[in-house]
Amino acid sequence: MGKFVIQPHSRLQEWVAEEHGYFAEAGLDYEFQADGLSAKSHTTSAVRSADSVPAEIRKGAFEDMMASRACDVSAACHWAVNAVAAAGAGKMWGNAYSVTPAGIFVTPESDLRRPEDLAAVDVAVGYHSGSHYATIQTLEPFIPFEQIRLSFQGLPNDRVRRLMRGEVQAATVFGGQYYVMEQLGYRKLADATFAVGFLVAPTADQEDTAKYFAALAKAQRDIDLQPDRYLKYWSRELPEDIVELVDVRRFGPGERIVFEPYTREMYDVTQRWMNSHGLLDLDAAKESSFDDVVLV
Repeated sequence: MGKFVIQPHSRLQEWVAEEHGYFAEAGLDYEFQADGLSAKSHTTSAVRSADSVPAEIRKGAFEDMMASRACDVSAACHWAVNAVAAAGAGKMWGNAYSVTPAGIFVTPESDLRRPEDLAAVDVAVGYHSGSHYATIQTLEPFIPFEQIRLSFQGLPNDRVRRLMRGEVQAATVFGGQYYVMEQLGYRKLADATFAVGFLVAPTADQEDTAKYFAALAKAQRDIDLQPDRYLKYWSRELPEDIVELVDVRRFGPGERIVFEPYTREMYDVTQRWMNSHGLLDLDAAKESSFDDVVLV
C-alpha cells in the first residue's frame, strides 16, 4: 500500500493538521503535497484588457474530479461530489461534510444593489462547481429561474480578477476569495453559503481515510478555539497578486467541517433539486442511489 496523499483544499484544516502533526499522530503513512490543489487554483488566465469579453470556461469541479485528482480525498461542492461519485469516480464520504461562506458580489460603484437587480444579468461562476449551483439556489427566491443568467468564468481567483478589472458585472466566490471581496469593499448582494462533500478515491484505504478525518477533527477544534493563530495559511491559498491587496489577519476562518453524517435524505434532496433544474444530465447519476454513492 502506498502513502496516503493529502493536499490542502482551499481551506485551513489540512494546514493546521499538518502543523500540529495530527496526521502522523493518527498513524497515517502519508505525503503532504503543499503545492498540490492549492497551487493549481493559482493558475489562471493571462491578464486581459478591461474592455475584452472573457470567453466562457466550460470545465469545473465535476470535470476535474472525473479526470482524477492526485490525492486520496478530494473536496468540492456536494452537488458535484454527488454526481462524480454516482458516475463511479470514487465514493462520497458519509461521515462528514463542510459548509463554506459564499456570496454574490458586485463592484462598489455598481448600480446593482439588490438580488432582484440581477435578473437577466450575467453572474460569473465556475462551471459544474459550487458557485454554479449555489448561485441558482440563492437567486431563486428573488428571480424567476428563467431570468437567472450565468457566465462560466473559471476558478475563484479568475472571477476575483475579472470583477476587479470590470470584465464581469457580478461574481460568486467563496472561502478566501469571499474575504478578499469583502475586505476590498465589493458589495455583497446575497449570501450563497453551500455545503461541500468529500470524494474518496477508489484506491484509498478506508481505514486510512478514517484516520485522515480524525486528524481534521482535531484541526477543526483548534480553528474553532483560536482562529487567529491559523489565518496566516490564507496566504498559501491565494496567489501573490491577490494576497498583496489584503490583510489575511482580517479574514474569517472560512469553510467549517461538520462531523455529522451526510444522510440519505440530504443525498435524495440534492438529487431531486439537480434533476428538477436540469443540472444532472448524467444517466449514471440519475440511476444511482445513496447506497451506490455514499461510503458509510
